[in-house]
Amino acid sequence: MKKQTIAWPYGNNKNKVRTWLSCVIAVTGALLLTACVYYSRSSDDYLSSHTFYDDPNLSYSIGDETENWDEKRAQWLNLHPSFVTANRVLLLTGSQPSPCESVIGDYFLLRLFKNKVDYSRIHGYDIFYNNAFLHPKLDQHWAKPAAIRAAMLAHPEAEWIWWVDVDAVITNMEFTIPLEKYKNHNIVLDGLPDEIFGKRSWLGINSGVVLFRNCQWTMEFLNAWAAMGPMTPDSDSWGKIFQSTFTDKTDSKSTDQSAIGYMLLKQYDKWGSKIHLEHEYCFQCYWGMAVDWFPNATKTYATIEKSASELRRRHAELETQSYGELREKYLKEGGYEKKTGRRPFITHFTGCSPCKGNHNPIYDGNSCREGIEKALNFADNQVLRNFGFVRPDFLSASSPVSPI
Repeated sequence: MKKQTIAWPYGNNKNKVRTWLSCVIAVTGALLLTACVYYSRSSDDYLSSHTFYDDPNLSYSIGDETENWDEKRAQWLNLHPSFVTANRVLLLTGSQPSPCESVIGDYFLLRLFKNKVDYSRIHGYDIFYNNAFLHPKLDQHWAKPAAIRAAMLAHPEAEWIWWVDVDAVITNMEFTIPLEKYKNHNIVLDGLPDEIFGKRSWLGINSGVVLFRNCQWTMEFLNAWAAMGPMTPDSDSWGKIFQSTFTDKTDSKSTDQSAIGYMLLKQYDKWGSKIHLEHEYCFQCYWGMAVDWFPNATKTYATIEKSASELRRRHAELETQSYGELREKYLKEGGYEKKTGRRPFITHFTGCSPCKGNHNPIYDGNSCREGIEKALNFADNQVLRNFGFVRPDFLSASSPVSPI
């Protein structure tokens, strides 16, 4: 059997061989030089790339102090310029770590999460769903401060941490939060100044949907806020103070919402000027009213599209925001009030507890379930439309979709 030999491509041409060897040596030398330069960096250069993450005392836990956060965050952003984007948003939501008690609770949680993922995808937001209590004594609604603080540290690239309660449904997929409007504020939440400051009502605000700026001020606010809750022995005392402060607080329980209300009412000089109470649009609307607005909003948008052919055009999902801006010139004639035919931005099912199922007794059990179903379908129809389909009857989840 003959031996097979591999032919030398250059034959006996010594010049070509020398050229080939020279190239190999040159490339190898360049690679070695690069490696030597990289590994021989001075210790000063190495330390200059360190960030707050290298601090052994760094703590993500609520209640622990974080100093000079603005400077530390700025340094990190300077080292990671590709992540620098104006008004970058992280949507933060979550639920309890255990399965839902309600038979359909987990089904609702999945759809509620999908709703927030859809909105985040359309608007280019990041999203984190947390189902762990990050402090042993802070659960349920009081879990927020701990999760928000951890998110601020985990995402220094985010200018805003947007907390959205799990039972809140985003029902206007086109709407873009006017973040420039809040350039002088660090917290944005739904609220009526006359209710909180005039009537001293703790229901004058709602802490279920809140924007938090990622800054040192917010770090300090979160610690002060959480200190009024069950993580400290003073929680019961704070509950009694809240009850005596607000005219409509009928129990002595310390809640996250009553704590923010107290900080606005009694500690305004320290916190108030940086907190914006949004009431010009449905930053979060009470579901008992908002669900009834869906049919009128559907008619209003259909009427606008009949007279504006550009809004009837099919378009990519990525263009949704642009079409929302285009539609705005037709909607603005009706103003920004909540009953002008606009889709409510967020419909919040306060008191319905879709996971636990123990809804507020003032509601009929079916009204909560049917309301959540309507809101989710109303929002999902807006998403499906970009994929060429629509659910003719958005009031029913079992309604089949049809091509547009």
